[in-house]
Amino acid sequence: MYGVGGSATFHFKSDSAYARPSGIIAGAAYTQNKQLLLYTQYQLFLNNNKYNVFGEAGYYLYSYYFYGVAKEEVPAELYKVNYPRVKLNATRLVLPHVYVGLGYQYERYDINERQPEGVLVQNTIPGSEGSRTSGLGILLIYDSRNMILFPTSGWYALLSAMNNGRLWGGDYRFSRFLLDVTKYQTWKNDVIVALNSYNSFIVGTAPFQQQSQMGGNKQMRGYYQGRFTDYNLMVLEGELRFSLYRRLGAAAFISAGALGGKSDFIRINDVKYSYGLGLRYTINRKDHLNIRLDYARGPGTSGIYFTIGEAF
Repeated sequence: MYGVGGSATFHFKSDSAYARPSGIIAGAAYTQNKQLLLYTQYQLFLNNNKYNVFGEAGYYLYSYYFYGVAKEEVPAELYKVNYPRVKLNATRLVLPHVYVGLGYQYERYDINERQPEGVLVQNTIPGSEGSRTSGLGILLIYDSRNMILFPTSGWYALLSAMNNGRLWGGDYRFSRFLLDVTKYQTWKNDVIVALNSYNSFIVGTAPFQQQSQMGGNKQMRGYYQGRFTDYNLMVLEGELRFSLYRRLGAAAFISAGALGGKSDFIRINDVKYSYGLGLRYTINRKDHLNIRLDYARGPGTSGIYFTIGEAF
């Protein structure tokens, strides 16, 4: 893989000294298998924190592994897909630390290559022939973090309800309810404790690629994103962050999660877990923006993650 990426943090000219920094992360990559990844993520604080606009946009021509959905696990089968993705969220400060707003997301998932002996080619799973999802929803955010990119105290909580369907231009009808809560606290010797609760619940019929997926570079590190997929997901994760030398820092983390479906809300008798260590290097001292390198393990699984910014 060959690629380039970058990050920019900045303040608008009209901002006061207390305004939070805005940021944009962008990247592009191309592989020897003729795969293409283009993406950008952004978070903008406007009018002295009065408005918070955030989201992402990207185009991906890539191959992924499918492991089945719910309790119907299958051997890993590779499929090729190309899709654009757009997410836009706009919120307004209505009370101290409280933002309210609207969110929109669109994704056209075109599967153009499947294994002939696999499960996806049988077209029995929602989304196995591809999908187009388009949704509109409401957001409620509580944000008392002392810093945006590397908080050492405070809370961050996001509650959203997103409706997807033909009314907004999609071909699947479902709603996603998301609750993402994180608490930050500093212990003695400047050790930062970050505790995160991530919860995703879906009502209706969603394509498999839009269902709640366990794994990735943020929650349940160590698991391939989508290794376990179902309608509902609950994850608890804790991380200790501390300084090593000058710009160099480290982290230790542990997580546990469980999934569930329409008939079994959460399978608490089937909890997955993972743990790991990581290194951090501060590339922007003013706003404490870190490059992150993590290694995580779980039962029969592991993962290495190299990216910009903290997991949560």
